[in-house]
Amino acid sequence: MPRRLWMLLAPAFSLLASCAPPSTAPHAGGGFTLPSAVAPPDRGVDPPPVQLLAPGGPPVPPEARPQRQLSGWAESMADELNIPRAALQAYGYAQHVIAADRPDCGISWSLLAGIGAVESSHGRHGGARLDVTGRPSRPIIGLPLDGSSGVKRIPDTDGGALDGDQAWDRAVGPLQFIPTTWRTWQVDADGDGVADPQDIDDAALAAANYLCSEGGHLQDPERFWSALLTYNESRSYGQEVLDYADYYGKTSRTLPAEG
Repeated sequence: MPRRLWMLLAPAFSLLASCAPPSTAPHAGGGFTLPSAVAPPDRGVDPPPVQLLAPGGPPVPPEARPQRQLSGWAESMADELNIPRAALQAYGYAQHVIAADRPDCGISWSLLAGIGAVESSHGRHGGARLDVTGRPSRPIIGLPLDGSSGVKRIPDTDGGALDGDQAWDRAVGPLQFIPTTWRTWQVDADGDGVADPQDIDDAALAAANYLCSEGGHLQDPERFWSALLTYNESRSYGQEVLDYADYYGKTSRTLPAEG
């Protein structure tokens, strides 16, 4: 699988290949199905895969909900899918929250997992490991957005609070949010009192909120691609996300109902 630079040309993430998906999956599984004829819209040559997330109105933070019922589901598939249990639980929880709060969106955990795979190997970039709270053992931080070749120029907006850089912004966390975008979409998904982009629980739900707000009804192919290409404006990026999502959905067990 060719290595690419993802989300503001952060260092290429080392995807663990022992659970690699097929290279030509036509749709995303796990309850998120696109017609087999759907392909990314033809926009010519891929532009540099830079982060194009933009604020689109604050999400409504959901009331914290128990995640206990997802623990066994995640544990049963973690090894087979090569996804850390904490990450699987975060993706499944985000699907539950969106299904309750925004049932028209139709986002699935497998799509979020596809994004997580491409962005950071589910929080394992650079040898990091997710702990039981869903945080990587070392912060996941991208390259400085200093306007160099293929990189957007975004001077520091957070005083280095999220990315440790007081000169330039950087993408942060397992799902690679830039600080300005995180301020708009931040959410405390696990109810620990902190909205943290390094916490995969918070990041997964924030990403789900963002995609639903950008795309609306994501079961519609055009809206789906419009939303996904605002996350990263690259057709090859979008297709690889779908390849992973399709593989995860086809290989997984049914997400248990919330209760």
